[in-house]
Amino acid sequence: QVQLVESGGGLVQPGESLRLSCAASGINFSLYIMGWYCQAPGKQRELVATIINNSSTNYADSVKGRFTISRDNAKNTVTLQMNSLKPEDTAVYFCNAVHYLTRYAYWGQGTQVTVSS
Repeated sequence: QVQLVESGGGLVQPGESLRLSCAASGINFSLYIMGWYCQAPGKQRELVATIINNSSTNYADSVKGRFTISRDNAKNTVTLQMNSLKPEDTAVYFCNAVHYLTRYAYWGQGTQVTVSS
């Protein structure tokens, strides 16, 4: 059974940081493109960042320079370091795994990030 379990969300003030983690099980982790997506109330789910290996990453323009995605293939985890958070970053953040060949995708249940003063 495939599971993607996110953790690390919460309520922070603007300018602060959060670190999201996603633990994967039931998949051959190294064969998957890992990513983070977010969905704000009333909006569509959108890409935040993806990582193929630790030297191949992709970021939404809105988070470039503030967020960093990384992965540990030995621990089957992917992490999103979120710095200089803004109120507009408020959303539910979802972990995503896409097989590099078949493109079959799995999703986590999401973790809430709220940035508010």
